[in-house]
Amino acid sequence: MYTINCKGNLFVLDGPIVMGIINVTPDSFYAESRRQSLDAILFEAEKMMVAGATILDIGGQSTRPGAEQLGAEIEASRVVPVVEALHQKFPKAIISVDTYHAAVAKAAVAAGASMVNDVSGGLLDPDMLSTVATLKVPYVCMHMPGTPATMQAHAHYDDVVKTVLDFFIERLFACNQAGIFDVIFDPGFGFGKTIAQNFELLKNLSAFQMLERPILLGVSRKSTIYKTLGTTPEEALNGTTVLNTIGLQNGAQILRVHDVKEAVEAIKLFGAYQSA
Repeated sequence: MYTINCKGNLFVLDGPIVMGIINVTPDSFYAESRRQSLDAILFEAEKMMVAGATILDIGGQSTRPGAEQLGAEIEASRVVPVVEALHQKFPKAIISVDTYHAAVAKAAVAAGASMVNDVSGGLLDPDMLSTVATLKVPYVCMHMPGTPATMQAHAHYDDVVKTVLDFFIERLFACNQAGIFDVIFDPGFGFGKTIAQNFELLKNLSAFQMLERPILLGVSRKSTIYKTLGTTPEEALNGTTVLNTIGLQNGAQILRVHDVKEAVEAIKLFGAYQSA
């Protein structure tokens, strides 16, 4: 069980939960997740919360391999109005902003977000950790070698599990030194890892429990699934559910997904299985 402080509101994480992905981008790898109009975003958010999402994760730029990276100003112009509208309509919702720009994180939290999800683990913006510490919100720290544009060229590890674990140990120290104590770790499936390395991380996910922090699993509709199955992101829902279930067995506490209903069902069935 973990207690997370979201801007003064204590949230008890006493079982697995779901984070719903809302992409405010025109180029996300999964076309069905792209939302452009504010009405469509609000509709999708409400649908996710009704289905059982605990957190809504709002992203303003794609971080798929080779995606064009935007500056903080453009990203903020996409994200901040959405966060503000969501917070006004659903004031009790936990809203996460998916960004590696400190300025975007600051503006989004001011607009109503209460969590920062950083794919770079604080390494792409030197102001990120100090900013999050000042904002007093939980911080999702992900492992990604290099940048989204270069990460796949860095997919060389003697031991991928040990490398990611060592990275998290160092980042936890850096976060604590900056004043961040509510840290959530994301191994970064698909970010600078081969398909085989992604499966190795999933198989050994329980190794990260030694950090005594929540582990976020983000495999939803990714290439590890659809390339292994020889399909497409659009056909990867069943595969996502399979890997989410394996992740739950290995200690994942947060499932970051495009499809909330199916992830919630996986958690319910896994809970029933555990209680038998």
